[in-house]
Amino acid sequence: RSYSNPEAEGQLLNSFTQYFGDNVGRKIKRMPLIEETVVPGDSLLTLPVVVIGNGPSGICLSYLLSGYRPYLSPEAIHPNPVLHTKLEEARHLSIVDQDLEYLSEGLEGRSSNPVAVLFDTLLHPDADFGYDYPPVLHWKLEQHNYIPHIVVGKGPPGGAWHSMEGSMLTISFGDWMELPGLSFKEWAANKRRNIKSDRVMPEEIACYYKHYVKVMGLQKNFRDNVYITSVSRLYRGKDDEDRTQLNENISAQHLEMEDGQKSLIKRNWEVRGYQRATDGSHVPFCLFAENVALATGTFDSPGRLQVEGEDFPFVLHSMSDFGAAISKGKLRGKPDPVLIVGAGLTAADAVLCACNNNIPVIHVFRRRVTDTSLIFKQLPKKLYPEYHKVYHMMCTQSHTVDSNLHSAYTSFPEHNVLSFKPEMKCVLQSACGLKKILKFSVALVLIGSHPNLFFLKDQGHSIGHHSNQPITCKGNPIEIDPYTYECTKEANLFALGPLVGDNFVRFLKGGALGIARCLAIRQKKKHELIESRDGGDGVP
Repeated sequence: RSYSNPEAEGQLLNSFTQYFGDNVGRKIKRMPLIEETVVPGDSLLTLPVVVIGNGPSGICLSYLLSGYRPYLSPEAIHPNPVLHTKLEEARHLSIVDQDLEYLSEGLEGRSSNPVAVLFDTLLHPDADFGYDYPPVLHWKLEQHNYIPHIVVGKGPPGGAWHSMEGSMLTISFGDWMELPGLSFKEWAANKRRNIKSDRVMPEEIACYYKHYVKVMGLQKNFRDNVYITSVSRLYRGKDDEDRTQLNENISAQHLEMEDGQKSLIKRNWEVRGYQRATDGSHVPFCLFAENVALATGTFDSPGRLQVEGEDFPFVLHSMSDFGAAISKGKLRGKPDPVLIVGAGLTAADAVLCACNNNIPVIHVFRRRVTDTSLIFKQLPKKLYPEYHKVYHMMCTQSHTVDSNLHSAYTSFPEHNVLSFKPEMKCVLQSACGLKKILKFSVALVLIGSHPNLFFLKDQGHSIGHHSNQPITCKGNPIEIDPYTYECTKEANLFALGPLVGDNFVRFLKGGALGIARCLAIRQKKKHELIESRDGGDGVP
């Protein structure tokens, strides 16, 4: 099928709703499934782009793929004179249509991805210097730039933000959490939400993202309650060996014949999964995609200590489980403290949560309190007083300060957990090798999380910077082209957000920009190829 006009786009969307059961009827029961040995038939749905993950990364990518384009505002003057001069050179062009490598050259920021730094400085000029300058961009909806796509996620738009602990404040300012074209402050004011500070609760961010999809008219591209089980490449051969040939020259063999007409879409990927229906049943599906974008984030798999006894039911690995235990009164009246393992912000959130509920805490972490890499060292005290309160306790209420455990909080710096015992005891080992046995009411292991890419071949281990190792945000992100965000080791597979090292929302938007530009260029080349082969008549 060729989805190059509104009528075809409507056919695509109607076909897609049949696959995902928006129209409740018998057709959903006949959703086509194929065995791996069967050649795909023409009756199966093929899409230019499938985006896996409906958090802020997936939402922002959908916004750009839907035809929204950023232009330099007429009155805008960027505080960086070199960048402003570059922007003035092509003021008539959208940023998507400009050379991102040229624009981002020489820029510095808190992301290792140059396009992320570029887009951030256009949306939040000089934010890291404490300035609150308005964006230098304004947005236009150009429907002819729409690229058909779907965004799938396990829950509503907003992704993991809907499952985060609602009582904690975000580490980033509310403005930094916003997506292009909709001011978070204006949205909050219209919703009559009482924003007491620049930092907000995850619940508010989740509501904002869900509203964003609706107000920007992106709903038709989103499907909730969808679980991907397999993403596999259909064709392997010279295309993968010669990426330049793939990216620059689209030969006749890339074009399929359907109903006697040339198609702009090549079936590179087979995407399988199921949608969870309201009655809890699973409705399987299979579709094909030319391109797949990974926007899953890193909250799928909590980090584990890999020690004996970690699978006991009283050893938890998420703030939501801890919050549920508190709300159900499971820790009320317990004489033993809760054991919290980790020295990051989530562990600090758990400490605050326990203290606010009058639950004594034993806090275990491997690093020294003077370690400069601790996240608390990077947070201004005035903006993050609650985290510095935790850090102060970590330093001053250590077990070494007093031979006895403190009543409300005791820290154990430079200690590792060796094992958990069935009688709710934990064996610790200090840096000098001394072992201690402590009793606790519940243990909470919060040492980070990792993406779960089980649906990819070898769980995606082959596409990281370090081959054959699990993908992690810090140690082994997915290796990408810095300007297109295409995986360097897998053609037509893109990644953005935490998967490529951009943990903060303000920087993941650059990934959406890079991918949108790359796909727009390729789509244009395909249309030109079709027109040349048809003698200039083009595709209707």
